[in-house]
Amino acid sequence: MKITQKNKILNHLRKFNGITSLEAIKMYRITRLAARIYNLREDGHIINTEKVFQDDGSHYANYHLIKEAE
Repeated sequence: MKITQKNKILNHLRKFNGITSLEAIKMYRITRLAARIYNLREDGHIINTEKVFQDDGSHYANYHLIKEAE
């Protein structure tokens, strides 16, 4: 059975309780993390988006698994 991008992200969230786009690219070569998070939310998982702001004014999203779908 092939592990999908969605499953890779869900497993990562279970293990580390957070993921950023940069981590997804470096660890799994997943470039559309927000789309995979959207798919997981459609499946019923509750995932929080934390906006992290940098000193230079830029920001990125850090996603956290709150509750898995039943």
